[in-house]
Amino acid sequence: MRLGVLDVGSNTVHLLVVDAHPGARPLPAHSHKEELRLAELLDAAGAVRPDGVGRLIGVVQDALQAAEDKGVEELLPFATSAVREASNADEVLARVKDETGVRLQVLTGAEEARLTFLAARRWFGWSAGKLLVIDIGGGSLEIAYGMDEEPDAAVSLPLGAGRLTAGWLPDDPPTAESVRALRRHVRAEIARTVGEFSRFGAPDHVVATSKTFKQLARIGGAARSAEGLYVQRELKRQSLESWVPRLAGMTADERAELPGVSEGRAGQLLAGALVAEGAMDLFGVETLEICPWALREGIILRRLDHMPPE
Repeated sequence: MRLGVLDVGSNTVHLLVVDAHPGARPLPAHSHKEELRLAELLDAAGAVRPDGVGRLIGVVQDALQAAEDKGVEELLPFATSAVREASNADEVLARVKDETGVRLQVLTGAEEARLTFLAARRWFGWSAGKLLVIDIGGGSLEIAYGMDEEPDAAVSLPLGAGRLTAGWLPDDPPTAESVRALRRHVRAEIARTVGEFSRFGAPDHVVATSKTFKQLARIGGAARSAEGLYVQRELKRQSLESWVPRLAGMTADERAELPGVSEGRAGQLLAGALVAEGAMDLFGVETLEICPWALREGIILRRLDHMPPE
């Protein structure tokens, strides 16, 4: 069947259409993406502003039309931290349901971590052994660890690249003081979780998902996305540590000129790099591998697991 997964994230609303069959890997058929930056459409009380709700409804309607055009039989719609943490989340969800018919499932941070872990496990297989999976989104950071398809430990921290940029790096380029303050904050937050994972022992394989990690790997010399999903891409901590001060000295426009960095994400790249560097350092990771699959694929795989065989 043709499935569509609609991801209402902090940065974008992304419809991924796949041809899916139980027992087989989902094959991408179409991708429809619109930047919304929902995390930036909040008022002082943390509620999504009326114009933000209106834009969200419009973007969801566009995605529904794209899903219909591509013959999607079943749509799996979900929302992550931007909606989850909005003070008027219930009102937003009700408006979206009333005006589009879409009932968004709001994932908890732990669910995000577990589903992303499932996608990474299926991609790398059992031979990868104990996996440590790190994902940096627009609103949150997810970390999960385990031997099986269900992780032994999974946490979500409010360290998304968009959230941190808006709250800690208002200047362009940022001041040295704000960068140092954000670095301290990020490392203190991550350090609180390290003990929860270290009791399970060292991972056999460390992987990362998300656009932030893909862009950091690309500016560090990893293969372009045009070279395909199956090309191995890595991010080395040494490379990342050399790039962080360079990114801190650039404007968003200058970062957008770097290979693989999109204009829409350039402003968030420094905050994302500080989170990635902190996570790799505190977890003792020298090299991690980029996983092409992430949360959306995890949603699809979980749905396929509950479908009867043909």
